[in-house]
Amino acid sequence: MANIKSQMKRNRQNEKRRVRNRAVRSELLTRQKSALAAAGGEDEEETLQLAIKKIDKAAAKGVLHKNTAARKKSRLIAQVRGSSAEQ
Repeated sequence: MANIKSQMKRNRQNEKRRVRNRAVRSELLTRQKSALAAAGGEDEEETLQLAIKKIDKAAAKGVLHKNTAARKKSRLIAQVRGSSAEQ
């Protein structure tokens, strides 16, 4: 445990950010799974757009790097399109 005042504050800030970021990442995984589950269904486009929106928002907040967000979106779209073609 730190005994320097500024480091104690930094630790508190980091913990708040960690919890917030974990919630955002969890939401991303949930949206990605729902988009994959809806592939080939009626609401495929809607769930895919929602997942992409959440990824973009996470990148804007700094939870994800912009290149990481672009990669995740690209792979998600490819998976959903691939699943749609199989069905």
